[in-house]
Amino acid sequence: MVSIQLPDGSKREYPSPVTVAEVAQSIGSGLAKAAIAGRIGQGDSARVVDTSFRIDRDTPLAIVTEKDPAGLEVIRHSTAHLLAYAVKELFPEAQVTIGPVIENGFYYDFSYKRPFTPEDLAAIEAKMSELAKKDEKVERRVLPRDEAVAYFKGIGEHYKAEIISSIPAGEDVSLYREGAFEDLCRGPHVPSTGRLKHFKLMKVAGAYWRGDHRNEMLQRIYGTAWATKDELQQYLHMLEEAEKRDHRKLGRELDLFHIDDHAPGLVFWHPKGWTIWQQVEQYMRQVYRDNGYREVKGPQILDQGLWEKTGHWDKYRENMFTTESEKRDYALKPMNCPGHVLIYKQGIKSYRDLPLRYGEFGQCHRNEPTGGLHGIMRVRGFTQDDGHIFCTEDHILAECVAYTALLQRVYKDFGFKDIIYKVATRPDARIGSDEVWDKAEAALIESLKASGCEFDIAPGEGAFYGPKIEYTLKDALGRHWQCGTMQVDFSMAGRLGAEYVAESGERRTPVMLHRAIVGSLERFIGILIEEHAGALPVWLAPVQVVVLNITEAQAEYAAEVVKSLQKQGLRVESDLRNEKINYKIREHSMQKVPFLLVVGDKEKANGAVAVRARGNQDLGVMPLADFHARIASDIAHKV
Repeated sequence: MVSIQLPDGSKREYPSPVTVAEVAQSIGSGLAKAAIAGRIGQGDSARVVDTSFRIDRDTPLAIVTEKDPAGLEVIRHSTAHLLAYAVKELFPEAQVTIGPVIENGFYYDFSYKRPFTPEDLAAIEAKMSELAKKDEKVERRVLPRDEAVAYFKGIGEHYKAEIISSIPAGEDVSLYREGAFEDLCRGPHVPSTGRLKHFKLMKVAGAYWRGDHRNEMLQRIYGTAWATKDELQQYLHMLEEAEKRDHRKLGRELDLFHIDDHAPGLVFWHPKGWTIWQQVEQYMRQVYRDNGYREVKGPQILDQGLWEKTGHWDKYRENMFTTESEKRDYALKPMNCPGHVLIYKQGIKSYRDLPLRYGEFGQCHRNEPTGGLHGIMRVRGFTQDDGHIFCTEDHILAECVAYTALLQRVYKDFGFKDIIYKVATRPDARIGSDEVWDKAEAALIESLKASGCEFDIAPGEGAFYGPKIEYTLKDALGRHWQCGTMQVDFSMAGRLGAEYVAESGERRTPVMLHRAIVGSLERFIGILIEEHAGALPVWLAPVQVVVLNITEAQAEYAAEVVKSLQKQGLRVESDLRNEKINYKIREHSMQKVPFLLVVGDKEKANGAVAVRARGNQDLGVMPLADFHARIASDIAHKV
């Protein structure tokens, strides 16, 4: 007798071993038709299996459908196999390698004698649809490792044979067949190819076999797959929007910055881009001043011995740029923390001095791999709004509550309303007593509760020296950007000999809170550009106003308007070219300038301006003073 416990707590008993599909059928034909896989077991021991999986012992079971996140992963995994099937049908000489599920889709790597073309991609996708409509059953079989190696060598799939050869001798491997195609895979898979309906191939890229540049360059075909047509269309629409908002594209079109091969991973800021940078930095500098931070500045290059003391030399050496002078080794700082400890150590500190808050716009360098670089989002040289709070254990809760409130205000001013909160707790490899960890984790959790924030726990994802809160932004396209952080550190201050004199007179080591709100300014500006599709809020816009004359007769008045607004602190330009006014309006609208002021004879005579707001909004004619009041209000309220 086999007893199956269902998610609703009910139990079903069967006289002999039973498949997942048979359990689904016994519950109802609708569920049987919807079943993609099954989840057996509970908690960490739960695993997803095929609907053909035979259950021979008592166990909890949930039927997985396309509405289940695990079901979507099965769909994507199975669609990767469908892709390989289609490629082999169209290009029999191609060899298949690996095809995993990735975020929002899948890919498969192929070895083929020539590059796949866009026309090939269209043909492959059409063949996938044709094969899916056949609704061929997906069947699993198990072979001993050596038999599987011989099988794949026999059909000319040498990459598959190599993969299997790396599996320990004596082990069995599972294969999945659909129609004429069979592939190595752990599974699970959909019951039949007819369950795969909503997919699209996206692009082809190069990828080295096993990720090693010394190996052959393979062709990687990327695709996406979804449970429903609507979800697929929504995703494709989001990609279209993301492409329009790509900060690299807008950076070129709006003349903000560029990346040059003479300095890979480093940013060349153009005047307009640097203006945005300055607005972000000066805003954050005011945040420092208003919230009790003392701004400091540390050196770029620090002795190797310091990095050895902090542990970075052992754990982070490959990501550090190093140099040597007079037989002494140095490193460009990848982070600002050690420098702040050295500043703290100058002079004796009392418990009355704590909490002591330092802030720095600290430039850091990290030797990121070339393949990981991405516009200004991922670079080798960046500046952080870095802050460190030296405090006692009793200060942690209050400091974290205040910091969360501050971060929320800052993000709101930049136009972000959705924030995701996560507390990363103690990892297995850590330093410090359980008592200290208990106190730190409790303080972080309590601080988010006190702030009214819903949050998730990420067990074991804290740093080795302490737990942390991660603050993640959700942008207009639903994408997530982890920017802010609050880390509790019981290690670094002690390693570098930082102390304070307690009320009792004894010397104690302060707790060090690492915090950043925007994080890397480069990355945050990239996020801002994409969030606002280049149309930055008026307070951040590099050019806030452009004044346009209709004819040469208004050129002098236009210049007076520019001068008047500039005196009031606005970033204003003029366009006095002998061009049609509609042409000039269109050109500056494409540059996403918040306000265009058109001046003709009537405006000149009345000391007024015709105002056009971004988005083709005609605000009509108004006195110049009224326009200034309008834009000043927008800036003050961060509209």
